[in-house]
Amino acid sequence: MLLNAFTAFHVLLSLIGIASGLVVLYGWLTARAFPGWTAWFLTTTVATSVTGFLFPFHGFKPSYAVGILSLLALALAIAARYRYDLVGGWRKTYVISAIVALYFNVFVLFAQLFMKVPPLKALAPTGSEPPFLVVQIVVMVLFVVLGFRAVAKFRDGGGSFLETKRSAAGA
Repeated sequence: MLLNAFTAFHVLLSLIGIASGLVVLYGWLTARAFPGWTAWFLTTTVATSVTGFLFPFHGFKPSYAVGILSLLALALAIAARYRYDLVGGWRKTYVISAIVALYFNVFVLFAQLFMKVPPLKALAPTGSEPPFLVVQIVVMVLFVVLGFRAVAKFRDGGGSFLETKRSAAGA
């Protein structure tokens, strides 16, 4: 029973991370900052990765590799955003590392859907069948395209992020 509650909490964190990450991605694509949504995205996505390590499994699983890579990407995104204030190359570093973390969360979402939803499981019972691979490739290509667009739109000189920081500081 406790494991079911913990699983529900982990899934809820993941879904909040994905939803808030999509809002943040929309902001990048429209050259706008959403500081509150960004904080929710980064916090819940870190919490999702951390709680993923707390399940009672033995041995090294592929999900652990995804969790480690996600935490590394998130550490870079958090440093770029909050330590280096997106100055210079840190803006691109932030967008790229954050979108990688969002992609990992969405990758796991689709993997879980194929494992848990009966019609999808029937299409790809082992997760190595063409339907699963096609979905994962489409998701990856979509994130690569959106990542390139986000870096291009949310770049230095756009001013919107700096204006948000100035107005928040009361300057």
